[in-house]
Amino acid sequence: MIEVSNSSKGGKRQKKSRMPKRHKKPARALNYEKILRFTTRLRPKYLDLSLLIAVLGLSAFGVAMVYSASHYNATIYFDDSYHFFRRQLIGLILGIALITLTYYLDYTTYRKIAYPLLGIAVGLLLLVFVPGIGIARLGASRWIGIGGFTMQPSEIAKFTFIIFAAKVASSTSSKSKKKSTIAMPENKTTSQLSIKQLSLILAVGVGFCGLILLQPNLSIVMTLGATMFVCLFLFGARLKHLAIMVLPVFVLVPIMLVAEPYRIARLVAFVDPWATPRAEGFQLIQSLYALGNGGLFGRGFRNSTQAYMFLPFSESDFIFSIIGEEFGLVGAMLFLLVLGFIIYKIFAIGHRCSNRFGKYLCFGIASLIFIQSALNIAVVTGSIPPTGLPLPFISFGGTSLAVFMSAIGIVLNIDKNTKRDGPTRTSSPKGENLGH
Repeated sequence: MIEVSNSSKGGKRQKKSRMPKRHKKPARALNYEKILRFTTRLRPKYLDLSLLIAVLGLSAFGVAMVYSASHYNATIYFDDSYHFFRRQLIGLILGIALITLTYYLDYTTYRKIAYPLLGIAVGLLLLVFVPGIGIARLGASRWIGIGGFTMQPSEIAKFTFIIFAAKVASSTSSKSKKKSTIAMPENKTTSQLSIKQLSLILAVGVGFCGLILLQPNLSIVMTLGATMFVCLFLFGARLKHLAIMVLPVFVLVPIMLVAEPYRIARLVAFVDPWATPRAEGFQLIQSLYALGNGGLFGRGFRNSTQAYMFLPFSESDFIFSIIGEEFGLVGAMLFLLVLGFIIYKIFAIGHRCSNRFGKYLCFGIASLIFIQSALNIAVVTGSIPPTGLPLPFISFGGTSLAVFMSAIGIVLNIDKNTKRDGPTRTSSPKGENLGH
């Protein structure tokens, strides 16, 4: 047999075409270092993520709890189980926008516009009495409404008072300047308030309390009054002045109780709620039932019995009872730990701030959150007489949620300025530490 050669006409052997071998690429693994670098680049340089995440998480949890506590009532009264949930979600979105705005707006701006803010707050408090604008519910005129927009001016007034008080308290009086020409380091101590400063802060605080009491809203008056007292103490008021300030309270409180018969009834129900189980004592009894039903680990989300029209105002003033019923003692304690962490972080940021105005702003905001939370939980657990007061970041109320979140943005801005500018700042020639 003749073998056929694989050579070409030229006698040269043909070369086999060799295609490059394609190697299978190994599956890409997640490069956690690149992801971390990317997310770090996205994050603002001086942002305190722990505080921001805690506030956003607590606020989102509040929206979920509003739905759980109100879906049945909303279906019965509005034929829409998402009625309260949708409005609270709008408040959360508005709060996120405000927390972003206040984070990027330098906090010293509030010092410059403290008096205009004071005028706006007084104007809003007066608008609740204007027919066609003020909205009356359950015998109280606490809201204003324009079109479909509704807001509660007293929520804004509380933080306006803190801004004004911080401005007045952080201004160095001419008397103290004559005593010493050397500025004392503000990150170590606070100066004592003069009589003029104390009187001005008291005048504005008492004026706000008077306007809010006319609505009437005794619970907000109690909160603002307690916040004013704590702020004055933290801002450097003398103990003897605080003692004199407290004396009128012992006279005014009995007068305010006697002025409204329903307040006497609430006080009696607090002493013995089971004496009037179908009247004034009903709400407190149902609140205690809810907390008792929760046990150690709770009945589970949306499994509350008291939310089915047994506990009045379960989505607002008594929402902590629903938390206790659905998540038990363990869930309620975890919630309190997160809330306590937020309050601690705000106080810590204020302590680090060398600018007295920023320091006092933080102290005032943290004090308000602590006092309002403590009063709400004390009412829910039967520790003090019942009074309507929302739980910060949780209770139904878009105005309350948005304003509290905007205050957190101010705190984050103070922290950003403190980290960026270092431990010390110079004082202005007028003796006022303006920061920038």
